[in-house]
Amino acid sequence: MSTDERIQCFDPVARADARLLILGTMPSVESLRQSFYYAHPRNAFWPIMAALLGAPAPQTVAEKRALLTEHRIALWDVAHSCVRHGSLDSAMRDVAPNDFAALFARCPNIQRILFNGDTARRLYARLVGTMPAGCEWARMPSTSPAYTLPYARKLEAWRAGMEGFL
Repeated sequence: MSTDERIQCFDPVARADARLLILGTMPSVESLRQSFYYAHPRNAFWPIMAALLGAPAPQTVAEKRALLTEHRIALWDVAHSCVRHGSLDSAMRDVAPNDFAALFARCPNIQRILFNGDTARRLYARLVGTMPAGCEWARMPSTSPAYTLPYARKLEAWRAGMEGFL
């Protein structure tokens, strides 16, 4: 990937009745290659979601979409596009945010936002800032393999963040 290549995120995974929104920063190189969120085999996102939602680990894009939407969970990224070399959030430059006003209008029942890592939270605060009225938020430990917190601790933190939505 060229150092000056602008990359773009995916469309949100969201039904109109979503109650919980999970936000990352920008898809990794592997996710972009596979055209869906959290595709790196060592990323803990899908194993965590499966464990918390009491389902087998989803294998296909259709299974991943269904796992979230059936539980009224929306998934998106803070950044619509950026210039980045590699997959590290720290390499993101010239970041343009997604249209959250449109998402919140489409999904008016979102009650909680979980940020997948501190960079997503900081990026949202800097680029978007506002939350829907009455919406709460929490910063979750990143599911990325670059964040070396043990899986069991990530799982417990995500369980606490999703409490009331499971």
